Amino acid sequence: MSTVANCPTCGGKSVIKEANGQTTYVALQDDELIKKVGQLKKAMQKFKAKAEALEQELDTLRIQ
Repeated sequence: MSTVANCPTCGGKSVIKEANGQTTYVALQDDELIKKVGQLKKAMQKFKAKAEALEQELDTLRIQ
């Protein structure tokens, strides 16, 4: 995933790109923000599912 931060000029959300020692900010559009949020939600769901599976496995090991 790319790095997202607030633009120092306009204060909007921007993608940071660094090339040849220069930092450039590219503004994100609403559809791009929605896509980023969707990616984060999917990643969190995967993490949550793995954590729940590990908790169940831990509980079964504690019982034994």
